[in-house]
Amino acid sequence: MTIDVDLRRAQLFPRLTEAEVGRLRRFGMVGTWAAGSFLAVAGATGAGMYVVLRGRISVTRRQGLGETVVIVEHGPGEFLGETGQLSGRPSLVDATALTELEALLIPPEGLRALLVSEAELGERIMRALILRRVVLIESGGGPILVGPPDNADILRLQGFLTRNAHPYTALDPATDGYAADLVSHEHAGPADLPLVVCVDGRVSHNPSEAQLARCLGLLPELDPDHVYDAVVVGAGPAGLATAVYAASEGLSVLVLDSRAPGGQAGASSRIENYLGFPTGISGQALAGRAFVQAQKFGATVAVAATVARLDCTERPLMLETTDGRRVRARAVVVASGAAYRPLGLNDVARFDGHGVHYWASPLEAKLCRNETVALVGAGNSAGQAVVYLASHANHVHMLVRGPGLAASMSRYLVERIEGLPNVTLHTRTSVTGLEGDEHGLTGVRWAPVGGGEERHPIRRLFLFIGADPNTGWLEGCGMERDAKGFLLTGMAGAKHALQTSVPGVFAIGDVRAGSVKRVAAAVGEGAAAVAQMHAYLAEG
Repeated sequence: MTIDVDLRRAQLFPRLTEAEVGRLRRFGMVGTWAAGSFLAVAGATGAGMYVVLRGRISVTRRQGLGETVVIVEHGPGEFLGETGQLSGRPSLVDATALTELEALLIPPEGLRALLVSEAELGERIMRALILRRVVLIESGGGPILVGPPDNADILRLQGFLTRNAHPYTALDPATDGYAADLVSHEHAGPADLPLVVCVDGRVSHNPSEAQLARCLGLLPELDPDHVYDAVVVGAGPAGLATAVYAASEGLSVLVLDSRAPGGQAGASSRIENYLGFPTGISGQALAGRAFVQAQKFGATVAVAATVARLDCTERPLMLETTDGRRVRARAVVVASGAAYRPLGLNDVARFDGHGVHYWASPLEAKLCRNETVALVGAGNSAGQAVVYLASHANHVHMLVRGPGLAASMSRYLVERIEGLPNVTLHTRTSVTGLEGDEHGLTGVRWAPVGGGEERHPIRRLFLFIGADPNTGWLEGCGMERDAKGFLLTGMAGAKHALQTSVPGVFAIGDVRAGSVKRVAAAVGEGAAAVAQMHAYLAEG
């Protein structure tokens, strides 16, 4: 999504009438600020959305060390904020009162109430908040990543930020003077890259995703004494649907996800068979909308929060994250999906991020431009990835173990792949070996059933070969599973179809045995789980 600021200025920066401002007053408090006062500081937690009553505000973003760029000035009737203000996350911009200022400050909880109570006016405000976040993403606000563009760890962090719809700037020290100076100043060696300059100026050396999330304020404080009505583990389509429906019905909801909203669906470049989107929508865009929608209704979402275990012996139920934080819930919804299945080769792990990829996003597509690549898989996700990569790569080799695609892929994708001149389908074929050097993957070997092995000088291999249930964190609960490890629900004697063998624990989406592997089905299960949770909670 690209925003033409001039064309959509009225939507980005709407001016509210006096009557409209009057309707907003009940959601906040009027205050005054002297000229030169900071209303928002990049990297610091924001107070909320400011509606200007009298005076002017200058909004700027930081670009490199000491450089600032003016984004806009707000006058009477205009408001300061973007989607981060829905949850009180750290500001991405600096905002200063240019003159003596009188403004209505609406805190995050008031903003969420406003969006729900004032439907028409709230829609205009929400659209502006979303468009402003998109502009920040396109203009490169947020943290600065410093490292070679093909570095596996910079790709890892770029993917994390992109899937979380968080703006960033990436600089190559080989071509950018500021980046080179920073590497020298930090005495950073190859193992220290990428460097990450957070919005508040802190510099991290090759941080983990959880460390980066803390830097960005994506990990909210969790009160171990608070009891949520529902904790949802996993922010894929099923988990987000649960969060939206449960929060909209007044339940207190916490969503925990180890990476980003969207789950496996977030890797889809275009979902074309989801109801209501005749031209298709990317998995990331769909997840982004659901994420904002969940926040609008008051759900708390913690990203890069990996659940280590669930204690089923306690009531309320207790969950513990890998960093030792604990949360309690009256009900738990398991929407943790499935983990990507690697190739059955001993050396595949050394090429993860160095030529072997499990996502086909714009980041990977950029690396594939004018190259020959290979992809293994025959499901819908694999088909969508092939179609997307074919528009960037010189040639795509598609390897499948079966006799064709019809049994496992939607017909529209099969027809599309058949019509692509730069895609070669290899049926009954398996990867037999990988080759590489200190820089990463250099070659892929494969062989058809009963045929000889072929070697191809390929530097990018994409794996879409199915997944195993992501249930390791449930080992201590003794939940009933099928032969493949997926959670069984609605067993004989169970009151609720989506409840597992542990009362109060529900399973939805890909992690559930017998689930339909479609986004629409996952969303439907998320909605159904809320109705069943209501019934369970009413039972006491």
